[in-house]
Amino acid sequence: MYIHLISYNKPWRVNNPQGGLFVPNSNHIMVNMIHAKDIVFSYAFQDSSDIVLDHVSLDIAPGEMAVILGMNGCGKSTLCRHFNGLLPLQSGSLTVNGIDASLPENVWAMRRCAGMVFQNPDNQFVSSVIEEDVAFGLENYQVPREEIPARVSQALSLVGLDGFEKRSPHTLSGGQKQRLALAGVLALDPPILILDEVTSMLDPAGRRDVLDHVRKLNAAGKTIVMVTHYVEEALWADTIYLMSHGTIIAHGTPSEILTDTDLLKRSGLLPPFAVRFAEELRSAGMAIPELPLDLANLAAKLNGLR
Repeated sequence: MYIHLISYNKPWRVNNPQGGLFVPNSNHIMVNMIHAKDIVFSYAFQDSSDIVLDHVSLDIAPGEMAVILGMNGCGKSTLCRHFNGLLPLQSGSLTVNGIDASLPENVWAMRRCAGMVFQNPDNQFVSSVIEEDVAFGLENYQVPREEIPARVSQALSLVGLDGFEKRSPHTLSGGQKQRLALAGVLALDPPILILDEVTSMLDPAGRRDVLDHVRKLNAAGKTIVMVTHYVEEALWADTIYLMSHGTIIAHGTPSEILTDTDLLKRSGLLPPFAVRFAEELRSAGMAIPELPLDLANLAAKLNGLR
């Protein structure tokens, strides 16, 4: 096996002065995969008041599924492009898998560590043959030629594209194209996957398909950072970071963030459908003690009221 997906139980987060994670029944502190503190960024000239990121701080643990949620233009993609060195660190501090982002010589090490998949998969394809496209990054990183076929085959298998090696990327559906773009990153085996609005151009079936594969990768141990404006895509997150106007205005579990309807509305987002439906039932006089995140849980709560 060339791509190392290691399953383990996710550690509980507790406060500690070192900014890491404490594993219960252990004396070891795990370093956060991403540690950002007071990041400030502007695309304009120095001393401009046009600030895109305004003192943003976050911590993402090994193996975590972190969702950065917010409306278009709130700074989500700008933040994530710091994590693999696509944008320089102007102010604040950032480490990615222990690598200091403030040092220009660390850019390539950061990019090896944090693989990124973008919104439009067509912009990431470099070959008219799928196996050659997935092999492109491996060849650029000077992986021994004899290892490349096996790594290409395994990456395609991980995203459910076995047997597609000789096809052209442009013959694939939207969801398949996005999975192919994901395979190109997985072949390089980065410890962190950054997914920047990867489902925004897909239909509902394609979106479910891609998200299913992302959840499987996370369950196998990959650290996932997912950028989205779809609240339903945040339901399976370990932690949600809610952004608005260049700042993180709240962070917490899905049950903490996605049931806070006032908070979401201030961010310009609608709560999940199940939350909105449950609130309507509450307004009609039905006693629903806790707001459910999905329809299955809402149905279970309604059955319990009989």
